[in-house]
Amino acid sequence: MRFGIDVAQQRITWQELVERVQIGERLGFEGAFGFDHYQPMFGSGPGNCFEGMTTLAGLAGLTQTIRLGLLVAGVTYRHPSVYTCQAITLDHISNGRFEMSFGAAWFEPEHKQLGIGFPKSANRFDLLEDSLEIVTRLMSGEVVDYVGKTTSLNQAQLLPRPLQRPHPPIWIGGSGPNRTLPLVARFGDVWHCFEGPSSLENLGGTLDSLATEVGRDPRSITRASSISISANDNEIRKLIAQYERAGVEYLVCSWPTQGAERVEEFAIEIMSQFK
Repeated sequence: MRFGIDVAQQRITWQELVERVQIGERLGFEGAFGFDHYQPMFGSGPGNCFEGMTTLAGLAGLTQTIRLGLLVAGVTYRHPSVYTCQAITLDHISNGRFEMSFGAAWFEPEHKQLGIGFPKSANRFDLLEDSLEIVTRLMSGEVVDYVGKTTSLNQAQLLPRPLQRPHPPIWIGGSGPNRTLPLVARFGDVWHCFEGPSSLENLGGTLDSLATEVGRDPRSITRASSISISANDNEIRKLIAQYERAGVEYLVCSWPTQGAERVEEFAIEIMSQFK
């Protein structure tokens, strides 16, 4: 099992965020993940919230080994060509430690408040599909023509190529069997889903079939989920074992209410047993 730490860059100061990521790096977490929102998602009232991609760029210069990503980047927030350029830049800044992610986005109130377009679900998934096509093609460094459902390219080219070839690992978030999982089967290096172990096992079987249909080895797609580490040790050990049996290979641990002391305790007492 591989482990990441979710640092959720909301309602804290920049220095507190940096400290969380550096703690995760010191304790041996493989990745540190923020979220992709412009306003706090939890708690009540206004509060600090740092933009995702620029946050990762800042963190890249303050860390050495931990990998950096968002769970997950919403395709409504950035044009896919802009996201590609940002991703390439982050990959170079971090010396190849960037994890690239995609999701169809979901939080409509934030979009409306900030004046960001929020298409209907079918259109957002069309944009997700176009974004995956565009990012993977542009990261080849070649000149690209593409006619998509929502976005098209005309003689487009971006350089340099990313350090990670052919591109940084692609995480795709979601559980929908009709739109999300077929895209995971085609494009995903990592599939992230918040469902519990039993649901993940069933959905994983669907993903296996879809990957086989498009000529991919299902084992090439890492299965990932998220857990809370605020519960007692025995409950967490049982849950991790259940995820393992369901085929999950990567767990992202939410920052616990008990703070850094609990993160260290988890790393020493539990994470070391499963890595």
